[in-house]
Amino acid sequence: MDINIEADFKKIFKYEPQGSFFAPGRVNLIGEHIDYNGGYVFPSALSLGTYAAAAKRNDKKIRFYSVNFPQNGVIEVDLSDIIYRKEDGWTNYPKGIISIFAAEGLKIDRGFDIVYNGNIPNGAGLSSSASIEVCTGVLLNDFFKFGLDNVAIAKLSQKAENEFVGMNCGIMDQFASAMGKKERAIFLDCSSLDYKYVPLELKEMSIVIINTNKKRELAGSKYNERRRECEDALKDLQTKLNIKNLCSLGPEEFENNKDLIKNPVARKRAKHAIYENARTIAACKILEKNDVAGFGKLMKESHDSLRYDYEVSCKELDAAVKLALDHQGTIGARMTGAGFGGCAVCIVKNGDIEDFIKDIKPEYKKITGFDAEFYIACAETGACKLEKRL
Repeated sequence: MDINIEADFKKIFKYEPQGSFFAPGRVNLIGEHIDYNGGYVFPSALSLGTYAAAAKRNDKKIRFYSVNFPQNGVIEVDLSDIIYRKEDGWTNYPKGIISIFAAEGLKIDRGFDIVYNGNIPNGAGLSSSASIEVCTGVLLNDFFKFGLDNVAIAKLSQKAENEFVGMNCGIMDQFASAMGKKERAIFLDCSSLDYKYVPLELKEMSIVIINTNKKRELAGSKYNERRRECEDALKDLQTKLNIKNLCSLGPEEFENNKDLIKNPVARKRAKHAIYENARTIAACKILEKNDVAGFGKLMKESHDSLRYDYEVSCKELDAAVKLALDHQGTIGARMTGAGFGGCAVCIVKNGDIEDFIKDIKPEYKKITGFDAEFYIACAETGACKLEKRL
């Protein structure tokens, strides 16, 4: 999907924009459901993302338009009236950024016209909301000369989603969108924001996202349930061990103390968190050696753990991952995101991608009744002004 955001802007507002910007979506390559257990995540910014073009106005009005939601037309608000309204739909994400910037003393003294266009599938777990937040933050930072770095923009974007939109997300999505780097994954401690870039030089391979098109209906309630189960496991372990979180333990120490966890279900949840964190640390070391095949094996182990120990997969995700792993061109595959629907992430040899899609699409439909969508992506640079994107 080719996007010319400047042309989109001119078509809607009939004049030239003053600047254009991009913020990528993200995929978490490994390290699922462990950020709230004190573990590491391993996301990569994607070449899929949100584009925006804008121009300042001479009044206090902001006019929003999304090429992805043309049925909503131009949505107009005033800088003096930036509040959450459910009926305003997608515009609550950029409005949240504007509101949080203002609350932080970052004065936006003029309105602007802005057009968005994105190629991230909505609701698929690739962080379209974080992408639009970070894209708006980078734009405001540039237009109004706030001098923020991208880590600060990521923090403010998370704050906007938490406090304005009301979604209690962690910072991984916004951080990956803001801080991504071409051909690199980010080894990130979400608690401290300590991070390092790790080579993701796929050369003759690409990231292929399979969107199962199964809506993640249970993700919210089950997410909270899993968190409670992990907290219960931690309390039981703390009766003997002096630990702050589950991921303070390595697999061997867990095996030596797992009988402290009274509830067998909570024990399984803890096992996933601890072993997944170990896999994520191993993935970092493996990719530093450029061992993509070794990383692929860890992806499969991760999916099995999410399926059997954490129980957040579903028939559709399992089908997509199995079909991918059974294909000759696949190096690795796993579910990604909260689970119960959404996407699988695969690493596939470039020469096999065409057959990969052609072979899997009808088989997946036969098994699930859903039409899968496929997106070919690579690890991409984080949010920036388009003329600066390298």
